[in-house]
Amino acid sequence: MKRLLSAGMALALVCAAVGVLRADVKTREKDQVKFEGMLGRLAGMFGGSAAKEGVISSVAVVGDRKMSLNDTTGEIIDLAEEKVYRLDVRKKTYTVVTFAELRRQMEEAQAKAQKEMKEVEERPAPSEAPEMEIDFDVKETGQRKPLAGHDTRQVVATITVRQKGMTLEDGGGMVMTSDLWMADEIPAIAEIGEFDLKFFQKVYGSTIGATAQQMAAAMAMYPGLQAAMKRMQEEGRKMAGTALFTSTTVEAVKSKAETAEAGSGGGEGGGIGGMLARRMTRRKTEEPRSKIMTSINEVLSIAASASAADVALPEGYKEKK
Repeated sequence: MKRLLSAGMALALVCAAVGVLRADVKTREKDQVKFEGMLGRLAGMFGGSAAKEGVISSVAVVGDRKMSLNDTTGEIIDLAEEKVYRLDVRKKTYTVVTFAELRRQMEEAQAKAQKEMKEVEERPAPSEAPEMEIDFDVKETGQRKPLAGHDTRQVVATITVRQKGMTLEDGGGMVMTSDLWMADEIPAIAEIGEFDLKFFQKVYGSTIGATAQQMAAAMAMYPGLQAAMKRMQEEGRKMAGTALFTSTTVEAVKSKAETAEAGSGGGEGGGIGGMLARRMTRRKTEEPRSKIMTSINEVLSIAASASAADVALPEGYKEKK
């Protein structure tokens, strides 16, 4: 199943609680991710309508198994077996892939993406990426609204990746902003987030992504993205409550000098902001910020109960070799 940056991902990345996996929960969630520029074209190829319109899925976790199911595709993750069962709902077939195979696919996709980036760039990026520093900021806005039967408050978390020893405006960099609507802690949602963290740590380390192809391309194009995600994951665990709606935006930021050069028709510079902006688009622009991606997740309903049948292979499905 092609995975969007979802409650199992954005939520695990931003607000998963650390605790014992009780594993008896079902939810309905809506997930959508939009990549810009070249990444948008890759997302269109690999993500199809899901990348454009979003997907509503049912999710159930029982013990070491998780089932995600929508109208066309499904996925069962088994942590104990270290296998993923991918379901084709229309054809009533499934395929099996191991965690080891997923790791290999990710590595191959990232290597391919890096090669493709070099071929389409106007000029090669510096051989050594600048050393980066990461800043974190979180603010409570005071706004509240009801979601999925729970009262929520708005929290805005911002991760800034900038060149070491320089401000974001001077040296450029990357900004990841998450707009979260947080309810009081909901253990059922925390169980799903903890499951997803365990899965992604087993397969990809701390990397959490959309499809393997999309995230491989993102990591190849934006070296600071993985560091930003890791920091957001670490800081998110400290937040009180459970996010029922999350909108995350990632932007590349050019330095003042690079913006001025682009505006005057000059080069895009060699700093981190120039590297990010150059990889984002081949057109010169005076705008200092270029949006890389936006992901949205909303939890529509929550049921703190599930059975083994909710995470089992549906009846009548046959394995496709």
